[in-house]
Amino acid sequence: MHDTGTGSTGNTAQPSRRTVLAATAGATAALAAAGPAHAAAPDDSRLRALVSRMTLEEKVGQLFVMRVYGHSATAPDQADIDANLKEIGVRTAAELLAKYRVGGIIYFAWAHNTREPHQIADLSNGIQKASLRLPRGLPVLISTDQEHGIVARVGKPATLFPGAMAVGAGGSRSDARALGRIAGAELRAMGIRQDYSPVADVNVNPANPVIGVRSFGADPRAVSALVAAEVAGYQGSGVAATAKHFPGHGDTNVDSHTGFPTITHSRELWERLDAPPFRAAIAAGIDSIMTAHLMVPALDDSGDPATLSRPILTGILRERLGYDGVVVTDSLGMEGVRSKYGDARVPVLALKAGVDQLLNPPDLDLAWNAVLTAVREGELTEARLDESILRVLRLKSKLGLFRSPYVGQGGVDRTVGTRAHLAAADRIAERTTTLLVNEGRLLPLSRRRHPRVLVVGADPASPSGTTGPPTGVLAGALNELGFTATALSTGTAPSAATIAKAVAAARDADAVVAATYNVTAGSAQKALVEQLVATGRPVVAVAIRNPYDVAQLPSAPACLAAYSWTDVELRSAARVIAGRVKPRGKLPVPVQRADDPEQVLYPVGYGLSY
Repeated sequence: MHDTGTGSTGNTAQPSRRTVLAATAGATAALAAAGPAHAAAPDDSRLRALVSRMTLEEKVGQLFVMRVYGHSATAPDQADIDANLKEIGVRTAAELLAKYRVGGIIYFAWAHNTREPHQIADLSNGIQKASLRLPRGLPVLISTDQEHGIVARVGKPATLFPGAMAVGAGGSRSDARALGRIAGAELRAMGIRQDYSPVADVNVNPANPVIGVRSFGADPRAVSALVAAEVAGYQGSGVAATAKHFPGHGDTNVDSHTGFPTITHSRELWERLDAPPFRAAIAAGIDSIMTAHLMVPALDDSGDPATLSRPILTGILRERLGYDGVVVTDSLGMEGVRSKYGDARVPVLALKAGVDQLLNPPDLDLAWNAVLTAVREGELTEARLDESILRVLRLKSKLGLFRSPYVGQGGVDRTVGTRAHLAAADRIAERTTTLLVNEGRLLPLSRRRHPRVLVVGADPASPSGTTGPPTGVLAGALNELGFTATALSTGTAPSAATIAKAVAAARDADAVVAATYNVTAGSAQKALVEQLVATGRPVVAVAIRNPYDVAQLPSAPACLAAYSWTDVELRSAARVIAGRVKPRGKLPVPVQRADDPEQVLYPVGYGLSY
């Protein structure tokens, strides 16, 4: 689905939840004076005056954040026009704004919104122009999911950073703040002013299929510190950060894109484990918080998902935690929020629960009319809508959108993917790679003893931060470091013939690097590594997603955790393998034994050097 964050990050080995928990206990002219990019609190009287002049239809539109296909606001490709007509009933972004007056638009790579930075800036300007030229036109809050690591909607040549779990392995608040500052500045230069990041979930379930390496780790104190640091970085650059997914998505083995998860934490455990990062985000002045499509019976026993729960969103988030910023739903097209109620009821119930922004409904016309009808029939009051619209307008004003809604191409050239920003990403990555096994001091490899290196392994679908398959990127990086490296893709489920081909190639190499991806007990990847080790050649396993792979690879004499297969993390792993930098990362999550998940093999904080 089109969520804000996709992909299955879990390991189906399902280590004990209890063990993991135990291991981690520890109208714009009137607002011209709104000020610079992230100014002081706006003048509510002027904002309220804007709201009072809006029609009911315009108010309903302001509550929605919608996808739209195309690289241009007015002249997308024909295939994108067709997709817009099929899914939304309009041809272009400009028509979407004219018909529904939506308050926000979310960018996706698959919707062809993010081809390259100059095009993104032009699209953003086109969207703002189309909205502002309407009667009582308002600037649009443009958003995207730019978590970095495995979830990045804007790719190269923008600067791509290590993902959250890698940053957790680095453990540096300064690095997290720098990441947010640089990434925020680049997004802002392209006209994107709300980022659905950072992930504030504390990942304590190794089998989590949706969060995993998108989380900073399993220690709530460490996660809290890094969340607050990234928030400060992003918002200091004039981009609204978004802590997600409230009240916490870190302990589930169900993907809310395709199912309806239940978090079984007690209220006390929730307060101790899940709540701290959100408290830290609120203390840091977080601009927006995203809801989770899951049930937490200890917080609300109604059986409703948190997105639709007034006890959770109003009772806990608003009243208990004192948050008065923007609350945005996760994608309303996800199964976790659609399983109990129909698509017409979901947006109405979300607003009744305390939500301000309704993100990406599967059928905008149905959702928009459902809210309109709910107000006309008295289920929702217009005053309730005004509360949320005021919060959204406050945020737009704080971000400077009333004063300066447009961006310039010069700003893109000066800011996006600069040499200094790319160098910063590499420095941060070098502090994240984690060495878990190094028998006989195999690492670093020597160009004298291991001049010929074979790189084999998994080549999963590439996120935006990659220039090619992981094996190719690793081989290329090693070549630049003076080795003669060749790449052989063996996939995530290599056949016997593929394994035999890799083993034959290994016999002609001086060392082998094997990229692994979510290895399980019966995985063919495990058989591949074992047969490579049996050749007698030195084998270095690099886990390019979950660090839990190491528990399944006891025969590998050296194991690294890279936490993702984006270029910046693979380059860092190559430099560690070659000895150009020392491994400095420490596990931000515990790794259990494969044969006894009740026992911790490598605890939080574990990491070797050489």
